[in-house]
Amino acid sequence: MMNLSLQYPIFGPEIQCPHCRQTIPALTLTDTYLCPRHGAFEANPETSELIHLQSGRHWRRWNGEWYRQHNHPDGIRFEIHEALDKLYTQGYRATKVIIARRYQELMGGYLERSSPWRGGQSSETDSARLYGLPVDFSPEFSEDSCWEVINFDLEKEPGVPVRYPYFRLFE
Repeated sequence: MMNLSLQYPIFGPEIQCPHCRQTIPALTLTDTYLCPRHGAFEANPETSELIHLQSGRHWRRWNGEWYRQHNHPDGIRFEIHEALDKLYTQGYRATKVIIARRYQELMGGYLERSSPWRGGQSSETDSARLYGLPVDFSPEFSEDSCWEVINFDLEKEPGVPVRYPYFRLFE
């Protein structure tokens, strides 16, 4: 008898579409999921990523939520901007942006810099700002493996981090 789990991609017989959150089925004996609105998504068992075949966008999953994986600074900047807008419309104000360390090099040239006097010493991230907010990067070696998947956290006024899956920004 054939093992039924071998008939489906790594995420199982169905997932939620990263774009519209509609439940979409896996195509048996393939690594593909098919959304009637957004087309085919291929699951890569080696990287545990979901790839939208039409656009080439990549997603990874953490705690049942899909997070887009960016390869251009404009994508993550747009995502952060949308999250800040959403937070503001909910009546909160962000106080800090914490970006996954894997984006540090990608974002380096796009962060606002100030030049505080520090006796000739300045840390690259001490003066980094994005949309006027201080920027920190996630710990390099973190036991919290969410930083391998999530893109950023926003700290809001009371100091509570708010994580944003990409697709939830457009509710």
